[in-house]
Parts: sequence; C-alpha cells; structure tokens
Amino acid sequence: MTTDTDVAGHYTSGDLLKRLQQSLLGDGIDPDCPTLQSLAPYDHFHGRGLEATQELAESLAVSPSDHVLDIGCGIGGPARYFADRFGCHATGIDLTDEFCSVARHLTRALNLEDRVRFEQGDALNMPFDDETFNGAYSMNVSMNIADKDAFYREIYRVLRPGAWLALSEIAQGPGTQVAYPTPWALTADSSFLATPENTRERLLANGFEISHFRDATRDALEFGSRTRSLVEQGEKPPHRAVNLIHGGLAAEVSANVAEGIKESRLVPVEIICSKAP
Repeated sequence: MTTDTDVAGHYTSGDLLKRLQQSLLGDGIDPDCPTLQSLAPYDHFHGRGLEATQELAESLAVSPSDHVLDIGCGIGGPARYFADRFGCHATGIDLTDEFCSVARHLTRALNLEDRVRFEQGDALNMPFDDETFNGAYSMNVSMNIADKDAFYREIYRVLRPGAWLALSEIAQGPGTQVAYPTPWALTADSSFLATPENTRERLLANGFEISHFRDATRDALEFGSRTRSLVEQGEKPPHRAVNLIHGGLAAEVSANVAEGIKESRLVPVEIICSKAP
C-alpha cells in the first residue's frame, strides 16, 4: 500500500537547493539574488510551467486583501507569482518537507516572506481553520491522491463561502495503459488517475459548482512542440522543473507523459469551480 512517505520520497533528494543553485549559476544568475523571472523555469513544477500559472491567474479575480491557498505547492513558484501579481497573501502546503524548506529559502531571497508562507502537511488533513481562504488552486497534485472525495471535502472545508477553486490535473484518458515512470509516480502503485467524467462527478458530489471544465490536450501538445523547437535550436527549454526534481529520470518521465497525452492515455484538464455562497 502506498504511504505518504512513498509519495514524498518520489520527489525528495536531500540536495535540491544545491542543485537549483548550480542550475542558476549555469544560467548566469547569482543564486543568492534570484528574481521571479530567473526562478520561473524551475519553480513551477506542473504541466507547461509558468505559462500555465499565468493563464490560471488571468482567469481569476484576486484582490490584495485575499488569502489564497496553493495545495501541493512544490518549491513555491505559483504562490510567489500570485503574491507578486495581485499583492495578496498566499499560503502553500506540501507533503514533501524538502520542497517546503526550499520554498521558504527562495521566498526569503525574494523578500516576499511577509506575504507568502509554506506549511508541510497532508492535503487530506490541512492545518487550517474552517473558512480560512478566499480561493485555492492545485496544479498536478491529485494524481498522487487515492481518496478524491476526502481531498475535495478538505478543500471545501477551508474555503470561505463563495470562494473559488482552480484545478489543473492529469486525468485518465480512454487510451491504453499509462507508461511509468511519470513525474508524479515511479509505478502505477502511487498513481491515482481519475477520468474527466469522474472528476466532474466527485467535485459536484462534494458541493462545488463548476463554471469551467476543459480538456487542455491541444495546449499541452503545442507547448511540447515549441519546447522541442527551442531545444533543437540550441536553447534551453522554458520549463526545466522536471529536470531539477528528477535528474536522470527527467527525459524518460517527460517522454512518457508526452506520448501518453499524444495517444489519449493521459488528458490534461483545467477546472474552475466555487463553493456555494
């Protein structure tokens, strides 16, 4: 049976900050004085990286007085982006302790610690009071969560009435069996994909009202095509977080996802919903 330790262990290495600093040096960036822009290729660990984060932010109404929650925050790129763009407060939570440690380090380096904080914890039992947040988002996280109902109930609990929830996830497609490893799992034992239809059903069953639900396959394929063109021209890819996190496995896991999407075994979906007022 898969445990939280198994899931966290898939993402942690013990030397993540050192490897990030080395990557920044390779980009000609002083790792002690990074910017949001210089970190962006590395700290948005989800499909299409910063591009997807920007599109998500453009679809939401966020005010400086809001407090937003990043569920499965990784090393904190989206939370810092939201705080910088909207002037809001952002809290991230992640199961992987090393991610939270690096996220705090980078947030201090960017002088954003007054508006952004990170908690190590379980998305099924979050250390937050009821009705704390004005909005929440989760990007490429639910694939590691078997009990989707418990996940959605816990998010519903911490959101204020009328608050929004945005999800960007990889769903199970109608194609053949998924090839592993992937960025979220070495084997099928720690991968819990739901179909788009089941995702919609479970959100509705747990009280959310869905306003936007789309298949983002075309966007994912187009981003992959652009990335390959850049690499062929000798440039660095715009999204390098998978390489940072998974090192020698990066090429294999990325190829498995690309082929899975192309062959409809995997379906990227983007959802915006809300808790009833």
